[in-house]
Amino acid sequence: MKTYVFIARVLLGLLFLVFGLNGFLHFIPSPPLTGMAGQFISAMFVSHYLNVVLALQIVAGALLLANRFVPAALTILAPLLVNIALFHAFMAPVGYAPAVIAIALWSVVFVRERAAFRPLLAAKSVETL
Repeated sequence: MKTYVFIARVLLGLLFLVFGLNGFLHFIPSPPLTGMAGQFISAMFVSHYLNVVLALQIVAGALLLANRFVPAALTILAPLLVNIALFHAFMAPVGYAPAVIAIALWSVVFVRERAAFRPLLAAKSVETL
């Protein structure tokens, strides 16, 4: 199981590091998006919101590859993955395969690190005021 988690962590880290860097350096060519998906990406680009998303991808990918602060990297990636999945579900259903792969890899790493997230799900009373 440790080997599967290691492979999933490295692949997930590489995926987000490479695609995050690609957003800034454009070394992987991609056709321009059309329709609603193109409008959405254009709005994110013009508002510079996309730069923040790409920077978060790079940071999380680097943390996963360095095997440092893995729960923090998973926390950063969770909302990004939700947005990527929803983007493909509603605006660009053609390229959903990488999103499904990323979610599967994230899930494998999350299961290994679930103890770090357990306090978030603990119901606590307000007695300690």
